[in-house]
Amino acid sequence: MNLENQRVVIIGGSTGIGLATAREAVLQGARVIIAGRSLDKLEKAQATIDSELLEIRQMDNQSEDSIKAFFQEIGQFDHLFTPGASYVLGPITASKDVAESCFKAKFWPQYFAAKYAVPHISQNGSIVLMSGAASQRPISGAASYAACNGAIESLGKALAIELAPVRVNVVSPGTIRTEKERTEAYEAYQGMCLLKRVGSVEEVAHAVIYLMTNRYTTGSTLFPDGGYVLS
Repeated sequence: MNLENQRVVIIGGSTGIGLATAREAVLQGARVIIAGRSLDKLEKAQATIDSELLEIRQMDNQSEDSIKAFFQEIGQFDHLFTPGASYVLGPITASKDVAESCFKAKFWPQYFAAKYAVPHISQNGSIVLMSGAASQRPISGAASYAACNGAIESLGKALAIELAPVRVNVVSPGTIRTEKERTEAYEAYQGMCLLKRVGSVEEVAHAVIYLMTNRYTTGSTLFPDGGYVLS
């Protein structure tokens, strides 16, 4: 159960969890396409991995037309992972723009990616959506963020039923150490999870690769969160 000779699409694969997943998929012999809005970041990712198995494509995951055109261009593939998102958090009293931010940047891009992937994905393939552990243990002052992540996890279950035998799962990480400087958030998270540390992008990528390669797992949500939802 590996990705050798399979075609993997990662939307938001130029940094962080997406890039770590791309790197691992290439190591397993997959042909990987990473897509994102920033050509500069895509080119840096390509230089980092430096493999003939890696291809980059520029697209806007907040544009339904761009997503549709992207899948029409790339044709047939085996696995889709959709980690790309950028949003702001705010309390229930925040402005409408803040409340809608997570849905515009995280829910709808994944929804439309799954929609337009359907005609092109292998029947033995899979889709891995990404939510976040706040779906199960919300943080104060981020109601729409928690709701958005919960919606993504429900979407994963619904699509697992609708798209079978294509497998659909969700990875729901806790706070993960990435390229971003978030010292205060990292320190706070250590006291909020059972393992008393922040996770790595490689640990989440491992969970994603599992969901791609285990052919008997569908409709599930994995929580690489260090025990955050239990503590």
